[in-house]
Amino acid sequence: MSPPHRVVIVAFPGIELLDVTGPAEVFSVASRVAGPERPAYTVQIATADGGPVVTSSGVRLMADLTLDDVTGPVDTLLVAGAIELADGGGVEPVIDREVTHWLRHGTSRARRFGSICAGAHLLAAAGVLEGRPATTHWLTAGRLAAEHPSVRVDPDPIFIRDGQVWTCAGVTSGMDMALAMVAEDHGQDLALATARMMVMYVKRSGGQSQFSVPLSVQSVEDDRIDELRMWIAEHLTDDLSLEALAARTHLSVRHFTRLFQLRTSTTPAAYVEAVRVEAARRLLEDSDRSLPEVAAVSGLGSVETLHRAFRRRLGTTPAEYRRRF
Repeated sequence: MSPPHRVVIVAFPGIELLDVTGPAEVFSVASRVAGPERPAYTVQIATADGGPVVTSSGVRLMADLTLDDVTGPVDTLLVAGAIELADGGGVEPVIDREVTHWLRHGTSRARRFGSICAGAHLLAAAGVLEGRPATTHWLTAGRLAAEHPSVRVDPDPIFIRDGQVWTCAGVTSGMDMALAMVAEDHGQDLALATARMMVMYVKRSGGQSQFSVPLSVQSVEDDRIDELRMWIAEHLTDDLSLEALAARTHLSVRHFTRLFQLRTSTTPAAYVEAVRVEAARRLLEDSDRSLPEVAAVSGLGSVETLHRAFRRRLGTTPAEYRRRF
């Protein structure tokens, strides 16, 4: 019987609670689902001094060991993240000096290592993301790119894997990344069973966007535009031409176009295509419908239009996207 995978999660004061407990719970549930005859994981929380840390929510986390006590082989080493309010109302990542110093050599003893949320800033500060693609919470991705230009920051994916290095976006995406690790370690069947036990959506693969199209556009002051956006999502196969949408809001085409762009920062046509592409993506991920069916149900109409939209928005073909996700 092979020994369980040893997971060490590094924590420090101010971390997001779910950055630690989310992945830890995924690994724990996977172990319970696998059963005692097939040990899957042991999870330890490590802090600088081995004492408890107060998270951003005020909940205290108890440590299992100090960073210096993390000896011997480690299968998976993860560092959690912390974000705090900055002057002027913005946010900034918390860089714990002790953890950053330890990571410079601590990552070398792990088979794979990674970060949750703003933990990527600590990995970058430790110099272990040099030349690699990485992601982090969208709120701090710009800062990560500015402060570490050698890191190829992509703010969009839920998580990115580059060889032994994994990085993920904000908070709950750590659970998606952990689930992908379970699939890599023990197969898709255990990952699926774990997801079901946790009532998780097992299909949120790493390359998917942190945002859905409707959520990426902020709520607007004009109820007509907000209601129209919701209506569009539910009527993808209807006539969604500029003229039809303007008529639905009882505005002239010119006034409607200007108002829609003002409220959403995009054109009506671009928004409609983005929503239809998102619907097509979900169909490709979750069903075995043919491409003509996907094109029809998503409102894109033809396979040719489906291909053009995918190339333009995702840089890939529908078939390639389906194979990947």
